[in-house]
Amino acid sequence: MTEQSVDHAVAFAEDPALAAAIRRQEERVRRDPASLAFAQLADLYRKAGRTGDAILCCREGLRRWPHYTTARLILAKTLLAEGQLDAALGELTAILQTSPKDVQCQRLAAEVHRRAGRLDAAVGHLEKAVGLDPGDRESKALLSLLRADASAPGESAGLARILADETFATLSFGTVCLEQGLADEAALVLTRVVRRAPDNIEARERLEAALRARSRRRG
Repeated sequence: MTEQSVDHAVAFAEDPALAAAIRRQEERVRRDPASLAFAQLADLYRKAGRTGDAILCCREGLRRWPHYTTARLILAKTLLAEGQLDAALGELTAILQTSPKDVQCQRLAAEVHRRAGRLDAAVGHLEKAVGLDPGDRESKALLSLLRADASAPGESAGLARILADETFATLSFGTVCLEQGLADEAALVLTRVVRRAPDNIEARERLEAALRARSRRRG
């Protein structure tokens, strides 16, 4: 179970409303095992941190309803939360083969590729997401970061020059930026590191930490 799953499980233990919703949906599925209600139950399991139950529920339901996109997306999200990147990507690829204009799947596929260190593939999916939804400011901002664009508005000229200098594109400098609360700057630096060394697990983890910090700061 990942750290995120543990957090969800703790939240579930403290959330009687979520527990009650799961019991109601379980009863609904018991009454009609062949219904599409399994997807909602799986999503409740996912939100409660019960990722194993969510995956099993989705896979059993998809054997009956293999073209039910919502259930496949829930399965992909759950697999991603568990760090099963290749399996998550397989589910997303199946959706995008028939629904290439599914913006949410394009965004999620970008996240999977990013977390695997495949930044060019992540950029490709983000470009498609922005093309489908021009108002998607978050995807546009991520595009700028993953392209390692050091000319973001508001940066001082000196810092912009430093960030553009490959000499400073190191894991240690990116870590310092992150520790100093410079989430955008850390993401720019760490993107360059990951692009050079996509198999560097530590660099990929630091990049994800920088993106999470950036997201928290922006609310």
